[in-house]
Amino acid sequence: MKYLTIIVPEGENNNLSSIVGAYKIFTRANAHWKETCRRELFRIELAGISKKVEFYDGLFTVKPHTNIADITKTNLIIIPSLNHNYHMAVKENKLLIDWIEKQYKDGAEIASICTGAFLLASSGLLDGKSCSTHWAAADNFRKMFPKVNLQADKLITDENGIYTNGGAYSFLNLVIYLVEKYYDRQTAIFCSKVFQIEMDRQSQSAFTIFTGQKLHGDEMVQKAQAYIESKLHEKISVEHLSSRFSVGRRNFDRRFIKATGNTPVEYSQRVKIEAAKKAFENTRKTVNEVMYEVGYLDVKAFREVFRKITGMSPLEYRSKYNKEAVV
Repeated sequence: MKYLTIIVPEGENNNLSSIVGAYKIFTRANAHWKETCRRELFRIELAGISKKVEFYDGLFTVKPHTNIADITKTNLIIIPSLNHNYHMAVKENKLLIDWIEKQYKDGAEIASICTGAFLLASSGLLDGKSCSTHWAAADNFRKMFPKVNLQADKLITDENGIYTNGGAYSFLNLVIYLVEKYYDRQTAIFCSKVFQIEMDRQSQSAFTIFTGQKLHGDEMVQKAQAYIESKLHEKISVEHLSSRFSVGRRNFDRRFIKATGNTPVEYSQRVKIEAAKKAFENTRKTVNEVMYEVGYLDVKAFREVFRKITGMSPLEYRSKYNKEAVV
């Protein structure tokens, strides 16, 4: 029998749903496996440092089955979502972080849910690896862990026995993914039907609200960002931007990418597409009208960039988020 350990981190107002959801789905997968294969695949335990941890100002309490000190060997560790005080969460869970690092080196696989990636990254195990987290936490994550290859558009990453996922309730997709990985496809399909979770989602792009990385300290890049955002209807060349701020083209590109995680062209595209998304959500404007408003003249180019960033076409996006415009 394999061992599955769902971590219960220290700290107030961490996310309870990702602990409960992971526990329920794996317990159901275990029961189904027992019915079809006459045995359970996992022994599932909640583990932490304290005998009980309170959530939502004491409204709920979780009592872990065991202390991490009593677990010498496990096969899969799930790290749930944290509250948004990431520095405090890391500080309060140093013992957990050290234990997770040791377990991975002893052969365990690890899955982090949403902002649980902050705990995992603090172990150093994500350095040089791909990772996802909630799109709203991406800027903070990049600032705290510059050695990690953050891919915030991805719903799930899978690399060297480490799994991460995007934000909030997308953890359900990660759990189904892990069920398929550890049990089989049929068990994953069964769980997806029981819990009514869409299978095979790959991206959280459509849910991202792009605000731009503004937490860096490069004043020139901040001015360039503000300029790009103020010229939404225009097509701005990188040469124009670099000369406007009296910086060489290559140096401008380098500083912009280092500060924002995007090239100037990518940043301009994301700003424009974010404005287009809002127009599709809130108005009855046509694709062409929105396209012109955000500085595109070629409908084919607009559609390609829109799909690259959101994972769907402009018409698909409008029909999903604006029922009035579809009527």
